Parts: sequence; structure tokens; C-alpha cells
Amino acid sequence: MKTTTTLLLQGLWLAGFAMAQDSSSSQEVRTLSGSDRRLTSEVSQVTLPSDFEGSSFATGTMSMSGVSVSTGAPNTTASMSSTSKTNTLTQLVGGTPTTLNGTASSTSAAPQPSNTQPCNNYPEFCTRKYSNITEVCAHNSPFAVKRNVGSNQAYGVTAQLNDGIRMLQGQTHDVNGTLHYCHTSCDLLDAGTVEDYFRDVTNWLQSNPFEVVTILVGNYDYEKKDDNGNPLVTSKNYVDPIEKSGLMPYIYQPPKTAMEVDDWPTLGELIISGKRVIMFIDYNYDTDAVPFMLWEFYNMWETPFSPTDINFPCTIDRPDGISDEKAKKMLYMANHNLNVEVSIGSLSLLIPNTVQLNVTNGLNGTGSLGLQSNRCTDDWGRPPNFLLVDYYNEGSFNGSVFEVAARANNVTYDRECCGTKSLAAPILSGPSAPFLGLVVAVAFSLFL
Repeated sequence: MKTTTTLLLQGLWLAGFAMAQDSSSSQEVRTLSGSDRRLTSEVSQVTLPSDFEGSSFATGTMSMSGVSVSTGAPNTTASMSSTSKTNTLTQLVGGTPTTLNGTASSTSAAPQPSNTQPCNNYPEFCTRKYSNITEVCAHNSPFAVKRNVGSNQAYGVTAQLNDGIRMLQGQTHDVNGTLHYCHTSCDLLDAGTVEDYFRDVTNWLQSNPFEVVTILVGNYDYEKKDDNGNPLVTSKNYVDPIEKSGLMPYIYQPPKTAMEVDDWPTLGELIISGKRVIMFIDYNYDTDAVPFMLWEFYNMWETPFSPTDINFPCTIDRPDGISDEKAKKMLYMANHNLNVEVSIGSLSLLIPNTVQLNVTNGLNGTGSLGLQSNRCTDDWGRPPNFLLVDYYNEGSFNGSVFEVAARANNVTYDRECCGTKSLAAPILSGPSAPFLGLVVAVAFSLFL
């Protein structure tokens, strides 16, 4: 689908029908076709010629009793079912709201409508490719348990998404045939089943139909074998929780297993299609059996992970052996979760350096997220696609990690942060006494 088609659909369906309607109005809010399965009004016909450029919309006509639209381009029509012919609609023409009665007809020679509907929080993103946007990634997103050494975040996934997180990463474990999000050991931190976590994401997507979310699954059990010597957990094991959680209809299946930056669709195209989740797995992929769960390292590379080096180099860490030329054609993630090394007896441990979060997640200075983002942009000719951070709510000011991403995207960050739209994760007690020794024994591998 062409970008101009996206602009038409956004300018018409988003700007024309979904803006400025408050909760007291009898007008049903109309949104993108296919992006929310709970809609009561939907587009019933859309026919767009392959050579359509969208330039005729401003001189077309709009009949509100129907509702039908003609753009003036041949074979280009859109009709929409409506429960009322008297509802007031707001049409944006050149960015200026114009209120029309639901039974009126209007002919306009004004400029093309401006899209004011944000996609992933910014109207500018609607026509950008998925591969041309920098998003903040919540490292170990499910692990938001207070006073637990295995935690990496302060708020649960719903709050994370409300605040602007658009990539969710986490480590999964097989527990008697059921996948859980656990950190190193489920005795240390068990954040619940993968199915329940995916259900929370699904519920959020249903309530936020203009958002695209990336999920990166960390398969902790990738080296384990079953009784027949086969891998215990592969991407096939995730199909059941995906289906039961309701997430499946939202997952985008790319046309090929190894996507390059030019291959990705725009956010607008993903939203219009309803396929608004991009899913990766780090190990034991099976794209023949599960083609929608992409192998991370066919599509993305990472800078050094779990660093203690405050310089945060922008060099390629995983996967091994790819050339710079190949890397420039792939998505890439800047890992920016600073750890501190401590010694307890003969053990050398890596734990999150929470003391430095105001700098680590800040805009400027040695070790800052802003500095790494700028350095990677200089080194690779484009900003990172994902900025992986711990405790995204901490930084030089509220929302500083999102300010870094906004600067990389050349947009203005003006949202409220953090955790204000939903409750923080419940305060739970730490591991029980029998497992205190385990906490020390496994702490060195928490972030590996």
C-alpha cells in the first residue's frame, strides 16, 4: 500500500471522523478499519487504484448521509455504515476543524486534510517506516516486583505502554510445560505466565488502536533438551499462549524472514491492516512452523549487552560475524542497562547500578543514554531503532529516556511521565528465606 493511500485513509477516517468527539456526544467514534475488532462502525468498502496519488481529495465531495465519500479519483470510493444520520462530525481541512451536520453535503477546494491522529504517540510517525523510528525498550519488562533483586522495572506492562514504551523484552522459562516470565530462576522472581502477560498486552492494544508494539522474547531454556534430545523450548511453544491470550490477530507476518530496513511497512500501513505487533525471539526460532515469530538476529543486531563500561560502545556484539555493510541494512538495538560489579567472598556479581540512573537514563554526559544515541547515530548513519533501558521512569528528569528517543526521531516530546495513568506494580515481598542463598548464587547471571 502506498504512503499516499495511508495519508488518504488517515486524513479521511482519522481526521474526518474520529477527532473532537467527547464522551457525551451521540456520535460513534470511527477509527481505522481492522485495527480494533470491537468497533461498532466500520468501513464497508474501500477501492483504491494502484496508481492513486491522493491529490484529488481536496476537490472531492462528501455526502454525510450514508456515509459515502468520493475523492474525484476514478474507482476510489469509501462507504461507511452509520447508526445515525444526524450526528455531528468534524472534518479537518488544512488542519482547521470544520463542524458539519450529519445530513449535510460539502464541497471543498481547501488544502488536503492534515493528519493529527498520533501513531505511536506522534502524527509524524504514521507515514514513517517501522524501521525509521527510535523507540524505548523496557529491559525485562515483566520484572517489576518491588524489593526483589531480579527486578528491572518499577511499573507493570500496562503502565509501561501508557508511558510510551513500544518494545517489550523479557526472559521466559518452562515450568512443567507452561511458559513463565522468570528472572534466572522462578524461585527468585516469577512474574507469572507468558499467557497472562500477553493478555495484558492484548487488552492494551484493544484500547489503543493506533499503536504498534514490538515484543522480543528471550528464550532462557534454549539449551535444554527433551527426552529425545530435541530442544525443549522453540518458537512453537509460544503459539499456545499467543492464541489463548488473544494476541494472534494483531501479529504482523513479514513477507520474508530476514527483513532489511527498506522492506518494513509504515506504521500507518500496519495500523490500517490491524497487524500491530512485531514479534522476535532470540534463540530456537522455527520460522517454517511459526513464520510470524522472527529470529532476532536475522533482522536485528545489538550493541554490547549488560555492560559495566559507562562508555557504552556502539559496536556489534550479537550476532557474530556480520559485516558493517550488512549491519547498516538491519534494525539495531542499543543496550543501555548499566551494571555494577561487586564481590562477595569468591563471587563476582553484576547487579543494576541504580545509583547512576539519573545519568545513565539522562540526556547528556559520560554514560548517558543521550550520548550513546548520538554516538551510534554518528557511527552508523542513523539512530538506533531501540534503546534498551532499566527503570525507564528514572533519569535526569521524568521521561528523559523518551526525550532522548524524541530527539533521535526529530519530534517534540511533551507527554506526561511516568506511571501516572495506571497503578505501579504491587509491592511484594522478596524471596522467602530458603532462597536467600540462591539470590546470591545466581545474581552474577541476572543480566546475562
